[in-house]
Amino acid sequence: MNVLTYLIPVSLLLGGLGLVGFLYTLRSRQYDDPEGDARRILSDEWDDKPRSD
Repeated sequence: MNVLTYLIPVSLLLGGLGLVGFLYTLRSRQYDDPEGDARRILSDEWDDKPRSD
């Protein structure tokens, strides 16, 4: 049972760090790309093969 006194705070700390990291990415607008998504879905170019330039 002594192990739980270490594991619970460590897990809460790691979960809090993950939440802070996620909120940081939300505030820095890393998930906003509505124009790119709209254009990619209508594009006829497929990513199956690399370009041979």
